Amino acid sequence: MTMALSESETLELKKSTSELKDAIISMAAMLNKHGRGEIIFGIGDDGRAVGQDIGRKTLREVSKAISDHIEPKAYPKVREENIEGKRCIRVVADGTLAPYFAYGRAYVRTADEDRVVSARELEAMFEMKSKGALRWDGEICQKAALDDISVGKLRAFLRLASLGIGPPRNVLGKLDMLRDGKPTNAAMLFFAKNPEKFYPYASLRCAVFGGTDAAFIIDRQEYAGGIFELISKAEEYILKNIHIGMRLEGLYRVDVPEIDKEAFREAIINAFCHRDYCIPDSVSIAVFSDRVEIRSPGLLYGGLTIERIRRENVSERRNPLIAQMLHRVHFVEKWGRGIKLMLSKEPSASFKEVGRQFITAFARKNAGKPSQLKTVEKTVEKTVEKILDAIRANPGVTTRELVAMTGLGRRGVEWNLKELKSKGILRRIGPDRGGKWEILRQ
Repeated sequence: MTMALSESETLELKKSTSELKDAIISMAAMLNKHGRGEIIFGIGDDGRAVGQDIGRKTLREVSKAISDHIEPKAYPKVREENIEGKRCIRVVADGTLAPYFAYGRAYVRTADEDRVVSARELEAMFEMKSKGALRWDGEICQKAALDDISVGKLRAFLRLASLGIGPPRNVLGKLDMLRDGKPTNAAMLFFAKNPEKFYPYASLRCAVFGGTDAAFIIDRQEYAGGIFELISKAEEYILKNIHIGMRLEGLYRVDVPEIDKEAFREAIINAFCHRDYCIPDSVSIAVFSDRVEIRSPGLLYGGLTIERIRRENVSERRNPLIAQMLHRVHFVEKWGRGIKLMLSKEPSASFKEVGRQFITAFARKNAGKPSQLKTVEKTVEKTVEKILDAIRANPGVTTRELVAMTGLGRRGVEWNLKELKSKGILRRIGPDRGGKWEILRQ
């Protein structure tokens, strides 16, 4: 038998949407107390499911009512859910813009009840908000606990930063990465055992394209992990997919990438340091035949422009705590000289804002040269081998399955299959659906 549900400081139970107004007040109260709230419609007073009538527009009407009557706006996730065989509605909302008002009044959650916020409490909420005390990187990661921190990652950072080692609680406290004893978003981005569990979009997406646009994908990879790991993966991916020359220094050979390593490393670090983590998108590396782009979600912060940064060497930090952590290990300077450094190493580097992304682009010095083309050919060969291996294992493999196995887009897979057929390596037996592939020669 399923256990009965019970209300809490973050969960409100209602019999039906006829109690929607009270539910909206509860949601505002939960957002003010914890930055998160959950409501389930279709649950009786005893905590058991009684069900809820759900029409064609019900979910949309619930969502609209919440966004219309809570200020600042809260945009909930509303879905139908089967509980104990009964149709119910689950509503979840997150918010960091407290104080929230429902029908013109501010409420706060105490145990399982909602009470009106006092004048003094309201004044304190506004004072905290006006001081900018809740920058995203300094906010509490609501779903995390100290047990989610990797002691190994934390100790590695402390050694790199030449700081003393101690218990995680003490160390994070000294680094200003705890709020009310709980880890902040910055703490979890750097030191969580599994950061992707908490921030699925705080990741890295990489691709190599066969030309100067994104029409044909040769290779695609996605990486998850902490900020230091992702910076390292981005650097490795670029080095793997651009031409590396060499020069002699005395008796020693020194590798020389066609794009200065220090320049693109600076762009990668800036992308993770200054990105807007509220935008559900990843930092991206795009390797084209003539250039490499590092794309970061979020436009320049604080009214800055590219021209002003070039002229005055100033910076505005969207994520001061993240920047401070990177500064401790000498990844960034405090003086906002990142763009100046990049231009000193790569004078042709360009910067632009497109949509909601900030893009840094570096020209490839060996674009179109035989050495660069060989790098592309090697990547194509690896992709082709992945496709042939999949067909050897399962001649009936579908295009959709090949997309998942290779990491290419559908057009990339279809292009490779067409090329293999035209070269007499593959042939199709039977219809598109239900047919199979035959490898004619290796």
